[in-house]
Amino acid sequence: MSMHAATAVLVLGAVVSLGACAKQAPAPERAAEVTAEVAPVPAPTQALPLVVVHKSPSCGCCGLWVDHMRQAGFQVEVRDEDNVNPVKERVGVPYGKGSCHTAEVGGYFIEGHVPAADVKRLLAEKPDAKGLVLPGMPMGSPGMEMPDGHSEPYTVELVRRDGTTAAFAAH
Repeated sequence: MSMHAATAVLVLGAVVSLGACAKQAPAPERAAEVTAEVAPVPAPTQALPLVVVHKSPSCGCCGLWVDHMRQAGFQVEVRDEDNVNPVKERVGVPYGKGSCHTAEVGGYFIEGHVPAADVKRLLAEKPDAKGLVLPGMPMGSPGMEMPDGHSEPYTVELVRRDGTTAAFAAH
């Protein structure tokens, strides 16, 4: 028998064997052993909360930030609104700290192009605060990426319950 023919017979035998294994359930006395050999399944990770984004219907960079959040594992509901100022006032965005969109997630607000990693950190640490702000629209922040990769440094701020802010993350 040639080497190719022998290889074909071995492969065919393995396929037939696998097919037979798939059709037979393990014997009851062997079932416990099979289960014991399987690695434990890790506990499911807790799902990220829904992010509700209030934005202008014509804002393209807001849509890019929504894409960034979805790619990070968040489910996002978009609410196109002609005027997002009432939302900013309701959630407590401090004067002068605004941006083009306002999101709500897990009892906090997220103002502007805040990176998803910072939102995840906020949700994990659960500080006694109103939310995060990234004033303006800094180049290089999520949704504001430049084609040439240029980025300007920016700081995400934590908004405390009293409305004051403190640096939360520097990028």
